[in-house]
Formats: sequence, C-alpha cells, structure tokens
Amino acid sequence: MENKHVTPIPPEVLAQVQSCIDSANTLLAPYLLPLTPAERHDLPKMGDKTLSFVEKAQDYAHQFPQLCPSYLNITEFDVDMTDATGLRTVHISAKQLSDNIDDTVMVSGSEAYQAALVFYNAVKAAAAQDIPGAKEVYADLKTRFPRVKRKNEE
Repeated sequence: MENKHVTPIPPEVLAQVQSCIDSANTLLAPYLLPLTPAERHDLPKMGDKTLSFVEKAQDYAHQFPQLCPSYLNITEFDVDMTDATGLRTVHISAKQLSDNIDDTVMVSGSEAYQAALVFYNAVKAAAAQDIPGAKEVYADLKTRFPRVKRKNEE
C-alpha cells in the first residue's frame, strides 16, 4: 500500500485558508444569487459556445441602440456581462481549488480507511490468538461490518 498523502497540513494553514474563504464569502455575499436546483435547471446557460454570441450582441446593442427594444435595459445588460465574465475567472480558480481539495480529501480518507482496515485485520488475528485486549477492540470494531446471513444459514 503506497501512501501518497504523507505531509500533514498544519492546523494554522487550515485556519488561514478558512479565514480567506470566509473573507471571500463575506466580500461576495451582497452580489451572489443562490439558486435552487429547479431555478438552475430552468435558466438558459451562457457557456464557452454562447459567450462570443453574447459579446457580439452586446457590442451591436451599443452600436445600434435604435434596434434595442424599449424593454431591454442596456445598463443592466452591461452589468450582467461584466459580472458574468469577471466572476468566470474567480469561478475557474475556485473550482480548481475545490477539485484539488476534494481529491486530497479523497486520497487521505482512502488511505486512512485502508490503514484502519490493516489495523482491524491485525486485531482480528490477535483476537483469534487470545492476545490480551484484542478481543475487546475487535468486538468494538467489528460492529462496522455486520454479518449478512446467507439463505442456507437460516
């Protein structure tokens, strides 16, 4: 079993990172718009393929204001575009950080679980050999693995 996660993250580093995340949340809170899953689903999405269309439409709306319908607020269009493109960079950085944190949580959790299984199997073997203290530890840990009765055991 190769252990890839060998350097512990110091608690002060985690506290500093959490403080930065809290600061970012506080800074952005007045501007962010949380959505329900249904709201997210129902919105038309601007992605890489539609970005150039939206940019062109915005440029044309400024060049030819006479073509804009009265119910289209160009100022609000500009605000939407500015924030959509400005937050895109932040989103990419935050997603990369989130993905890297998720991967590290997965690796470290997997390695911790594997280490626990190694210990559990050693305790199980020690309990079978009547090593003092092993049966109590094994009895406590084995509750994590309830035995499923097979049809022929009933």
